[in-house]
Amino acid sequence: SSPFTFRKLAGCTLFITGASRGIGKAIALKAAKDGANIVIAAKTAEPHPTLPGTIYTAAAEIEAAGGKALPCIVNVREEQQIINAVEKAVKTFGGIDILVNNASAISLTGTLETETKKVNLMMDVNVRGTYLTSKTCLPHLRKSRNPHILNLSPPMNLNPMWFKNHCAYTISKYGMSMCVLGMAEEFRGEVAVNALWPKTAIHTAAMDMLGGSGIEKQCRKTDILADAAYCILTKPKSFTGNFIIDEVLLREEGVKDFDVYAIAPGHPLMPDFFLDEKKLSGSQHEGPDGAKVNTESGPAKPSSPVAETFRVIQGAMSEEYVRTTQGVFQFELSGEEGGTWYIDLKTKGGSAGFGKPPVTADVVMSMSSADFVKMFTGKLKPTLAFMSGKLKIKGNMTLAIKLEKMLTQLNSKL
Repeated sequence: SSPFTFRKLAGCTLFITGASRGIGKAIALKAAKDGANIVIAAKTAEPHPTLPGTIYTAAAEIEAAGGKALPCIVNVREEQQIINAVEKAVKTFGGIDILVNNASAISLTGTLETETKKVNLMMDVNVRGTYLTSKTCLPHLRKSRNPHILNLSPPMNLNPMWFKNHCAYTISKYGMSMCVLGMAEEFRGEVAVNALWPKTAIHTAAMDMLGGSGIEKQCRKTDILADAAYCILTKPKSFTGNFIIDEVLLREEGVKDFDVYAIAPGHPLMPDFFLDEKKLSGSQHEGPDGAKVNTESGPAKPSSPVAETFRVIQGAMSEEYVRTTQGVFQFELSGEEGGTWYIDLKTKGGSAGFGKPPVTADVVMSMSSADFVKMFTGKLKPTLAFMSGKLKIKGNMTLAIKLEKMLTQLNSKL
């Protein structure tokens, strides 16, 4: 049977930070359909010039969906506002069953470009806000029949690639994940504490701001996180200490059609931050008795060919290649593993991986991910790919030819 059929959250009280829009609101509306009580703990009380929604418009939508709403002005940087909202929630609804730590601040900037006030904002909202809201709700959660804390934060992946371009943001999001790690163990048997993170980019106002126009085609709707959150929050409290990826969980729950979640079905999706291919297989956690248990997903999947190719390229980097090439290559790949990847053969010891290159690319190559793998394993000559229209090249053609030379040397390793 579908995981979404019964009114499992009827009468439950959810305290959701940042619920006036985006992912927080989507989780609220999903629970509201069951007849849940929602405390909208967010800071937008007056309409914002560029962002949609206030705590009051969200409250109206929640009531219309069948839930009860309590809008509370809460900036999670202000401890007293958190305490007041929690007290009001308990007075209004008699307790708190679920806390969703969704409020987050983001600035994808390097260390020297990140102003101190931005560092403070991310640490205050993401780490301290999550910690204090959890601390304030926990005494009430412990009295609930099936209490849950759910943080919207990633599996902790210590690959330096996720730190180098936005160190402060990464530290702050992993701070939220560390709250899961610590509190799940501290309150084991009493309160479930888990993390949820999307496999692909999700279309929100924040994403529009970061990605600019047209980005939504590469995103999924917030519904996928709402459905995944619902699955987690309706599990028993013994389900704890897990770092869950939305798509992995929903596949396990029997969901087969993921096109319903796409903004533009069939369009390549942009993978989310902090996930390299190994993170999408299973993750090990200690069980209560110290036994190893697999808590994230089914059997480990082999790593994807594109990611594997970049891993080999990264491993083959040498000062020699960098010195002789002096170029930055960006790959816009379509198909199965669509997205932006790069090879930087200009900066220091060189680097390669997922996302935009650290500096502006000299050459942008567009092709399908299948042809990309063929090209890097010597099964398709770049010149031929270019002439047959399989490969489009923008930028410095001389550098493109240099890359071809490097490929012939690399083929033995691939």
